[in-house]
Amino acid sequence: MQLAFCTWPEVEAYLGRAQGIILPIGSTEQHGPTGLIGTDALCAELVANAVGEATGALVAPVLPIGMAQHHMAFAGSLTLRPTTLLAVLVDVLRSFARHGFTRCFVINGHGGNMATIMTAFSELHAEASLAGGASPLRCRLRNWWSPQAVMALQQELFGARDGSHATASEIALTQHAWPDSIKRAALEPAQAPSGSGFTDAADFRARYADGRIGSDPSLASPERGARLQAAAVAALAEEYRAFVEEA
Repeated sequence: MQLAFCTWPEVEAYLGRAQGIILPIGSTEQHGPTGLIGTDALCAELVANAVGEATGALVAPVLPIGMAQHHMAFAGSLTLRPTTLLAVLVDVLRSFARHGFTRCFVINGHGGNMATIMTAFSELHAEASLAGGASPLRCRLRNWWSPQAVMALQQELFGARDGSHATASEIALTQHAWPDSIKRAALEPAQAPSGSGFTDAADFRARYADGRIGSDPSLASPERGARLQAAAVAALAEEYRAFVEEA
């Protein structure tokens, strides 16, 4: 059940029987020579909608632009400042609470969003604490790739060659869902992660010239993407059901 395709009476009726909502969030950023720029948002939305179908949960529209300043040296990447993303998230969470939602399950597709998402949760709770009340909304963050079953499958399919950006896993997921958009290119061996990490966009591109970090997307396939989606949806649906039943 997708919020964007509902009417307000339908949402009001849903709230009469359930108070949980799923919020997908991703990013619009480079994913190497073969990864779609929308990968992180597409993966989060795909998994979230499938979890919604499996659980009967309402799914909000994906937030497609995240905190991706470190990718801005690559054409097509977009970013919000952490403070901008924080403000957007807090207002979205307040909106959910205003309508009577009591649980928000965030399915994230971009590692760079995690700190800001958790800060948004803390901001919401701090408002209630400082006002002497109780938070009307409980929130949970899960990356689509975080469940143990998904990580085990990633290891089985790709091993260390999955990498940590423009991964074979996420590219396989987009290949499964959008086979007409599969990209092919000759790939050099990917640079391994630098021990000192990276800072700004210029630093990232200097370290990782084609945008990948340790990944070999040539291992991706639609069939492998289908397996990853099934594993992610099964695990996250179970987690969502447990979350909305928590005291």
